Amino acid sequence: MDDYDKQIDQLDVLGSTQTVIKQALTKLGYPNEMYELLREPLRMLTVRIPIRMDDGSTKIFTGYRAQHNDSVGPTKGGVRFHPDVTEREVKALSIWMSLKAGIVDLPYGGGKGGIVCDPREMSFRELERLSRGYVRAISQIVGPTKDIPAPDVFTNSQIMAWMLDEYSKIREFDSPGFITGKPLVLGGSHGRESATAKGVTICINEAAKKTGLDLVDARVVIQGFGNAGSFLAKFLHDAGAKVVGIGDAYGALYEPDGLDIDYLLDRRDSFGTVTKLFKNTITNEELLELECDILVPAAIENQITKDNAANIQASIVVEAANGPTTMEATEILSERGILLVPDVLASSGGVTVSYFEWVQNNQGYYWTDEEVEGKLEIVMRNSFNNIYQLAKTRKVNMRLASYMIGVRKMAEASRFRGWV
Repeated sequence: MDDYDKQIDQLDVLGSTQTVIKQALTKLGYPNEMYELLREPLRMLTVRIPIRMDDGSTKIFTGYRAQHNDSVGPTKGGVRFHPDVTEREVKALSIWMSLKAGIVDLPYGGGKGGIVCDPREMSFRELERLSRGYVRAISQIVGPTKDIPAPDVFTNSQIMAWMLDEYSKIREFDSPGFITGKPLVLGGSHGRESATAKGVTICINEAAKKTGLDLVDARVVIQGFGNAGSFLAKFLHDAGAKVVGIGDAYGALYEPDGLDIDYLLDRRDSFGTVTKLFKNTITNEELLELECDILVPAAIENQITKDNAANIQASIVVEAANGPTTMEATEILSERGILLVPDVLASSGGVTVSYFEWVQNNQGYYWTDEEVEGKLEIVMRNSFNNIYQLAKTRKVNMRLASYMIGVRKMAEASRFRGWV
């Protein structure tokens, strides 16, 4: 084991991602050279962004943009604004985007960006200046045929609009296909805001069918009440499921007869928190171990670990967040017969509708909400069933099956290009 392999052996997001990629490539019969190519992004740009703050001072922010592999097509992926953004995290997330694109068969490689900042402590105008400054810093390596950004943690359609406007000024032409997740009036797509949650809902439906579970009155626990978690709670509630628990950054709520989701949605703040309004809360650790049929981690990484995997009482776990279950926990859940639908499959609805948006921008022809939803349903159902069948045939868990399908397309494209 060389120094690099020792480094990735630690329990971190990039390391665990690389480990599963290596397993997937080995299962598919690719040589080690292919792993050497795919274990890191082809490009990693670090930028420093000077921003004039409202008080007249100048603050320097660090930003990143990773482009994992562009053998299939332009890279694609979100930009997150968060105080804990790191280079290794951005690298890992760019690899996940490559896998997601392969899983849902899009002509993309993976990209990802991030800025180390806390948008909750910044004014509207400071956020605008930071958004524009980031685009100026990375403008040479992005574009509708190179690398297409999108929203991610603590970024939204307004931030995408500022980034689009800045890019249009630099390039001196209107280029709606440069970025996705835009407002509808600037070339955004119907269904984009709720796309991730809609994709997770489709995966939950398919998983329920495979295990013989009736979704009506099924007990669901959702950790996370931000964009994905709140839409998901609404979709499942409307479908007749009983959402018995939800959590946010400050705690969790539990009601065995089902929570009033519409009431909670009315009272959540812009960062997806609502539990501070209640006295009888439980911890997120307790939330994950509640008795339920379906558990959806939709918050942050490393929530189900070797320490609590044996206590999970759900029969189906569907990952709406990135990396919520560690590798050791994945093995424990699989051995216990729990169906785990991994993040790279379950949360790929977002990149799928981002692709739809990019296609509409390139065509100059826009689809209805019903058209977008119908196309998303077909893509997600086919992707789920392909992975489920491969897992059964090759006798591997759904995560490894997802990685095998996700990595195959860019490995083949890299081989045909003569890179390996």
